[in-house]
Amino acid sequence: MDWSALSVSLRLAVFTCLILLPIAIWLGRSLAYARFRGKGLCEALIALPLVLPPTVLGFYLLLSFGRDAPVGSFWAGMTGSGLNFTFSGILLASLIANLPFAVQPIQRAFEHVPHNLREAAWCSGLSPRQTLLRIELPLVWPGIMSAAALTFAHTLGEFGVILMVGGAIDGETRTLAIAIYDRVQAFDEQGAAQMSALLLLVSFITLGLVYGLAGRRRWARG
Repeated sequence: MDWSALSVSLRLAVFTCLILLPIAIWLGRSLAYARFRGKGLCEALIALPLVLPPTVLGFYLLLSFGRDAPVGSFWAGMTGSGLNFTFSGILLASLIANLPFAVQPIQRAFEHVPHNLREAAWCSGLSPRQTLLRIELPLVWPGIMSAAALTFAHTLGEFGVILMVGGAIDGETRTLAIAIYDRVQAFDEQGAAQMSALLLLVSFITLGLVYGLAGRRRWARG
């Protein structure tokens, strides 16, 4: 087991979930309730990482994070360092690549919250913020958990985007997925098999959690 790569992967997955979930809750709720021209385009942009090849997404992010690009130049002006080939860079890339995995389950969960329930809460004297915290979030909690599980698992297994933006710097940007590729290239099949088994186990547990929450929600409605 490459413990350094595992540590980078776990840090990346945890930070991605912690940063992305509040954004996804806001985006998912806004898309579920709002009706505006161009909503389909917004949803398409969010879903784009699902269909775009990871190397293509990684290539465009690599260009965007360069010091001559607006994003990279802004970051360099704020921090004095670049984004490419750094942990901050792969974290930002991970946030973009995982956006649909976080937003879509939460959006679908908010869409199933009855509108008259929110209106009843307002009539009872609850503010919109209190309604969100005390009524809506408990109802969409399975969707939030699904989003967290999918985001965490996808981040652990992400390869193309991370390799394009971060390279394979040990202890900084070399994740477990990249370590598996390196072991295969070095004909270390046993090491690659051990790390692959770990990712397989995490993926299986994640899918079990997601489908279990979905089944519980269907059972509760039925």
